[in-house]
Amino acid sequence: MSRISVEGITFNYPGRRAVFTEITLAVEEGDVYSLLGPNGTGKSTFLKCMAGLISPSHGRILLDGKEINGMQPYEIARRVGFVPQTQVSPFPFRVRDIVLMGRASHLNAFATPSAKDDAIAADALAHVGISHLADRACTAISGGEWQLVLIARAIAQRPGTLLLDEPTSHLDLGNQMRVLDVIRGLAEGGMTIVVATHFPDHALLTSSKVAILKDQRIIATGPPEEVIREDTMRQAYGTDVRIMHLGDPINRRVCVPVVETFRRGVL
Repeated sequence: MSRISVEGITFNYPGRRAVFTEITLAVEEGDVYSLLGPNGTGKSTFLKCMAGLISPSHGRILLDGKEINGMQPYEIARRVGFVPQTQVSPFPFRVRDIVLMGRASHLNAFATPSAKDDAIAADALAHVGISHLADRACTAISGGEWQLVLIARAIAQRPGTLLLDEPTSHLDLGNQMRVLDVIRGLAEGGMTIVVATHFPDHALLTSSKVAILKDQRIIATGPPEEVIREDTMRQAYGTDVRIMHLGDPINRRVCVPVVETFRRGVL
């Protein structure tokens, strides 16, 4: 049984054309599933549907075999963690308190977090390597650190699946690699991960499967080496790339844009 099964979903906002139509895919337990595609193709909307935050106009999504639209929010939150693309706190909460908020779905109404909840939050901070920030105000940390805080909060939910919406956007190279290391570590620990990204190289580094969303539909899906190709990148982004293999000691494939494409005025 798939961890998440998306069956022919379509989504449109009232009075507007469909964001995407008839999307079907299966996310298996332990997958790192990357969603690629140009700006405005609906990757964020698709993740929100998978998180149960919005409902598709047609079709259905099954979470561990159960239709997500029939589940209570706390049931979904115990199974799925969602890290949105942008989220800021207007208040200077301590980092540890932000992460502790991830335990909300496990608490009864009016209950306060227990020592066990505190320990789970501390473990989540340690998991992403930011225990030293626990007592810092969330308004006094860097963008990269804040992204790790949001991931730690989602981990504290103890979900089986984690949805990440462009987690490396606006981060410098070092913080991008830290976030990718966390993603790989979580996957190695058995968590299922779906991540929307604009970086084919990040998908090549971390993913077991990739889907490309373009023109309201998925134009390619499968293992990264089969999906991230020169022809599919051209189809998706309208620019030429070269897929190259770096030998020892790196030994991996990379996606390199062809600069001459821009010089010719193609874009």
